[in-house]
Amino acid sequence: MEKKPHFVRREFLPREVSSISLALLLVAVLLLNVLLYLYLNKFYSSLGHTETDPSLCPFGHFKLGSVKNCSPWLSCEAINREVRKLKCVGEGAVKKVFLSEWKENKVVLSQLTNSELKEDFLHGLKMLKALQSKHVVRLLGYCEQQFTILTEYHPLGSLRGLNETLHIPKYKSMNTWHHRLMLAIDYVSVIHYLHSSPLGTLVMCDSNDLDKVLSQYLLTSDFHILVNDLDALPLVNRSAGRLVKCGHRELQGEFVAPEQRWPYGEDVPFEDDLMPPYDEKTDIWKIPDVSNFLLGHVEGSDIVRLHLFDVHAACKKKDPTERPSAREVLDTYRKVLTLLIREAAMPGTREML
Repeated sequence: MEKKPHFVRREFLPREVSSISLALLLVAVLLLNVLLYLYLNKFYSSLGHTETDPSLCPFGHFKLGSVKNCSPWLSCEAINREVRKLKCVGEGAVKKVFLSEWKENKVVLSQLTNSELKEDFLHGLKMLKALQSKHVVRLLGYCEQQFTILTEYHPLGSLRGLNETLHIPKYKSMNTWHHRLMLAIDYVSVIHYLHSSPLGTLVMCDSNDLDKVLSQYLLTSDFHILVNDLDALPLVNRSAGRLVKCGHRELQGEFVAPEQRWPYGEDVPFEDDLMPPYDEKTDIWKIPDVSNFLLGHVEGSDIVRLHLFDVHAACKKKDPTERPSAREVLDTYRKVLTLLIREAAMPGTREML
């Protein structure tokens, strides 16, 4: 009889400890979920559930760096008087780009180089003015008479240099599946913005190969993506029966969508008048290839690709009507990010429970 209390304690103490451990585990899981919610809520806000940036100024104005007040876009006179060219940093078919300086700030001055393409240049300026948002490079001023555009400078340059940037010691910590997936989400966010822009459904036509696509986007110092080149953004208007064609030449290669290729075989010479038009689903076709580059080959990137396999397969449907919208792709990317962050934060929790 005297040993009975001792026997009872030995019998039930492990169960009590087990219950306490389970309760502590559940509390830890709950706290982790709260932290995940707060983190992802902040993250999605930075990506842009809203398409406008609260730091943006009213239309026709900008602010640069740490300056709090908004300034009007610089006029021809102000650009000529206050902007100083430093060096040429790039040249394309339409314009030449100069690293320049304005009031001790580095800026970018773009000037038309081919007068035959002035309509493309002015179209790019029109798009830049109309589409100012957190997805688009910041416009600082312009001069239509001199075919000049002034924009914000981003020292990391275009997305073509992403892998080189990530090997710089300062940015090596960003070379993870997590940050790379966030860049891919940024990219799809830009496509979604263009497809649902204030002007209507716009197609990113300057995108006939991967290198060309990457050159259209800038990498910011805080590792976000901005679209920079808006010279070729035709408008799709289904209600008016208006589709688009990206240029007047034959497009070839696996990178462009099937509907962008000449459909009548090699025996029939290409004629622009006979080439059928198409819509924004050409941009969807290219998303897997661009994302594959952005994800790179780091630890965990293959797991990300596995989770994105189904949506990428849908993007590559030959029939454009069967491809998802940019909004659907974006939603899938965000869900995958949420899932993988939760799994990384709570490894083995399911087995422990």
